[in-house]
Amino acid sequence: MTKPVAREPLRRNARANRARILATARREFGRNPDVTLEELARAAGVVRRTLFGHFPGREALLEALAEEASESLRGALASGVQAVEGEPAEHSLARLAFSMWPVGDRYRLLLALAQRDLGAERVAEVLAPARATATAILERGQRDGVFHTHLPAAALSAGLEAMTVALLESVNTGVLEDDGTRVAIVTLIAAGVPEERARAVAEAVAPTVPAMPDAADD
Repeated sequence: MTKPVAREPLRRNARANRARILATARREFGRNPDVTLEELARAAGVVRRTLFGHFPGREALLEALAEEASESLRGALASGVQAVEGEPAEHSLARLAFSMWPVGDRYRLLLALAQRDLGAERVAEVLAPARATATAILERGQRDGVFHTHLPAAALSAGLEAMTVALLESVNTGVLEDDGTRVAIVTLIAAGVPEERARAVAEAVAPTVPAMPDAADD
């Protein structure tokens, strides 16, 4: 009697194809938000049928990217922000900026794509943990007299987020290069920390933030 053919190599190939498609989609959507699935398949080195076997449409592919971004955000928050408790609020805000920057840089165009293809509610769901963390840090800093109180914490958080998105777009267009240090400093300044203090805090926090691991499929 013939032994059944092992399925594990096929499963490994399928996982590798899916990972390669997602990595290609991140890159190609960054270059051209209107890239077609057929073009993505060619760029990923798979046939059209393979891509559609994993992602039956554009919405399914973008949803997978959104979930990937959500997981990265949660991981960055867990390892970079929540690992330090009881530190001054300005250190926590700098830590948040450093931790979120590599995630935001990787998915900087996902917001625009998701707004058009997935809707604002899905974007809000992906960003909810980061927004809640930022607002809590700002509330604490306002109570401690570290951050200005000209705006409610939630409104200040929204403004800082919009600024970060604009800075990420500047990276995308080649106007800005940053490893997160400049963004951390300007975030602190925008929150009300004097520039000299903001620079000192960013310098102190930077070495303590765990690096975001590179995706195995990049």
